[in-house]
Amino acid sequence: MAETNFMPSVLRNLSRDGWLLFVTRFARLFAYGSLSIILVSYLIGLGLTESQVGLILTLTLVGDVIVSLYLTTRADRIGRRRTLIIGSILMAAAGLAFACTRNLFLLVIAGTIGVISPSGYEVGPFLSIEQAAMSHIIPAKARTEIFAWYTLVGSLATACGALCGGTLTQALEHTRMTQVQSYRAVVFLYAALGIALLFLFTHLSVLVEVGAVPNRPRSSANAANVFGITKSRNVVLKLSALFALDSFAGGFVLQSFAAYWFYLRFGVEPATLGAIFFWANVFAGISSLLASRLAARIGLVRTMVVTHLPSNILLILVPLMPNLSLAVLVLLLRFSISQMDVPTRQSYTMAVVPAEERSAAGGFTGVARTTGAAVSPLLAGFLFARPSWINAPFFIAGTLKIVYDLILYSSFGKLHPPEEQ
Repeated sequence: MAETNFMPSVLRNLSRDGWLLFVTRFARLFAYGSLSIILVSYLIGLGLTESQVGLILTLTLVGDVIVSLYLTTRADRIGRRRTLIIGSILMAAAGLAFACTRNLFLLVIAGTIGVISPSGYEVGPFLSIEQAAMSHIIPAKARTEIFAWYTLVGSLATACGALCGGTLTQALEHTRMTQVQSYRAVVFLYAALGIALLFLFTHLSVLVEVGAVPNRPRSSANAANVFGITKSRNVVLKLSALFALDSFAGGFVLQSFAAYWFYLRFGVEPATLGAIFFWANVFAGISSLLASRLAARIGLVRTMVVTHLPSNILLILVPLMPNLSLAVLVLLLRFSISQMDVPTRQSYTMAVVPAEERSAAGGFTGVARTTGAAVSPLLAGFLFARPSWINAPFFIAGTLKIVYDLILYSSFGKLHPPEEQ
């Protein structure tokens, strides 16, 4: 009997650990997507102001910076599996805390220490460690394509989560539940998926761990050694600064705030919001597959820039649309190319650092992105609290992202990864 060939060869050859990392990616991003659709509305429904919500989201990201930096820069020493399990516990604990209290101080503590995603995208120590583990068990030439599929799975999961969060909320509101209670059900779902991740990560094998590296410097006196990067320090620091700028810009239009903008501007209901961001994330995920093919032709850095620039112009155009249909159309067009830089950026980072520094480099650049995104939600909260300023976050985000693209190309356009040399 002939073998079915609908699956790409890079996925057919993926090991059990590789498939498990795909499953954990889907479960985690599904949780993030479902929460992002209702998080701002839920917190406001608890009685918080827009400014207080912005404060919570900012401190949530600040806490993520500290926790992620500590865990990811030590993951290759204390164990990647063990670190991922710790992250799962923090995710489940944060979800339970958000579901069980409306006290501002307790919400700040839970958001700061735990793992909460207000954007629908990756937070916590998971992404960098999973990518380091994946890079450890796959060939270098297959890395970008596998990362593209990995990004697609995450985008589809975020899309399904957004659709589920919006639909579930709408359905529960037709029962005897209040609006806040229906939102709380989604928060409990988030916590349950955190617990599920804990059990999934326990089934990873020892093959995902980095082996002992001979002659590796062990002195803790050097700050670079403390953070797990030595040889790649200069490259990682430059990339981190640029990624921080990009994320600072993106923090103005987190999926939670974008959904809230559609509610304020056009009165869009939760189920419709879920559908909008379902398709937005589906288009984003599909575009990631095109990114790997484009990168094979023009290189990773060029792919990042030429796809990111037009998406940022579209972002600026969203609030200029006169009606809901056109605003959604421009948003979907923007999402259809906005994530093409994600697998290429991730693959590039893993390619230009030594294998023993991948978890730390991924963690350091990931923390830089979270740091950049930590301040802007607070500023966005103040803008959303003023009806005449609700469009400003889109203009600020798009402009800053264009600046990021131009600096990225001028700084790294000539630094090619090994497989492109």
